[in-house]
Amino acid sequence: MSKITFLGAGSTVFAKNVLGDVMLTPALQGFEIALFDIDPVRLQDSENMLNNIKKTSGSTCVVKSFSNRKDALRGAKYVVNAIQVGGYDPCTITDFEIPKKYGLRQTIADTIGIGGIFRNLRTIPVVLDFAADIREVCPDALFLNYTNPMAVLTNVLNTYGGVKTVGLCHSVQTCVPHMFKQLGLDTEGVKTKIAGINHMAWLLEVTKDGVDLYPEIKKRAAEQQHEKHNDMVRFEMMLKFGYYNTESSEHTAEYHPYFIKNKYPELIEKWNIPLDEYPRRCIEQIGKWKSMREQLVNDTNLAHERTHEYASFIMEAIETDVPYKIGGNVMNTDLITNLPREACVEVPCLVDRSGVNPTYIGNLPPQLAALNRTNINTQLLTIEAAITGKKEHIYHAAMLDPHTAAELSLDDIKSMCDDLIEAHGDWLPKYQ
Repeated sequence: MSKITFLGAGSTVFAKNVLGDVMLTPALQGFEIALFDIDPVRLQDSENMLNNIKKTSGSTCVVKSFSNRKDALRGAKYVVNAIQVGGYDPCTITDFEIPKKYGLRQTIADTIGIGGIFRNLRTIPVVLDFAADIREVCPDALFLNYTNPMAVLTNVLNTYGGVKTVGLCHSVQTCVPHMFKQLGLDTEGVKTKIAGINHMAWLLEVTKDGVDLYPEIKKRAAEQQHEKHNDMVRFEMMLKFGYYNTESSEHTAEYHPYFIKNKYPELIEKWNIPLDEYPRRCIEQIGKWKSMREQLVNDTNLAHERTHEYASFIMEAIETDVPYKIGGNVMNTDLITNLPREACVEVPCLVDRSGVNPTYIGNLPPQLAALNRTNINTQLLTIEAAITGKKEHIYHAAMLDPHTAAELSLDDIKSMCDDLIEAHGDWLPKYQ
């Protein structure tokens, strides 16, 4: 029996999306679905929820929970990763509140920025432990990483973990539908080409019947910048740099030095930037969990419709050898020629029985490559800190972050990093 292992299965809603999709995929019937999480209550919740979907869908997949990670992984063909190390309390709170004391504000803090750096530093040791287990008990498994920070973790697993890994983020699928809905355009028959890095990939081409849609997109976007809406930052970046990017405005605002500035507090109102958005979402989700649990876990007639998440489509393409196109995070083996080879890039990939096959892009427009490199610099120094154990590289990563560097002095950045290291305590390894 072939096996799919889900690490972080206590993420019940996400497990429903990914593994519910698996249960609805004909080519994946009869697979064992192995669940692992360090929270036994949430693990049981997810098992119950999936068995409800199994009943209503008639799936022949077998659902099993494991308290031992290595047993859950043993013999797996596919491994899905959806963990969050440190959770909202204490680690997300720490990521936001200590920088705030230095006047450094954030929106999401799960990719780069000071919050993204520390999220990486506490997660990298955990995924490298996963990698050691995988090399021992399922060395040929394909690792599907959904955990943020996406680019760094996917890079670490491929470069240092010895695990065949592709990073998956739904911002590629949702990019054009979201923008077209905001602009009142129809996506029917639209062709696109997207490439860059995770959360900052670029809509390089958008056409319909051979006609470039960018002139009309920019015209409508410029007209909308005079009224408040939730995508003002992305539209402003597109109007200034020429291209739309994949991740939302609340994310984009903290990837660049232009929008969240103590010196210009009026920019927050002007560009409709939701500061502290991720903690707000966490609190809301925690508050809703009781009612959501009732719907997901205790509903024996729970139904599911296949989502746009890539995981089941990747597995289906490999099992059937019917090709499927995804936007995947992979190592830059000269795929984007004006970005560093050491970087993880997000490019179109063709999936079939041979696995995930990334496509060649060539040079990005120079201004887009330059914007990507500002974020790649911080990513690579974060990896250097995690792998060498040298504290100085944590400082370097933070000093090179565009938003942090635009707001704080070098001394304040170093002091803030020291405060964050101390506050994280045992959530981080010891640094030299």
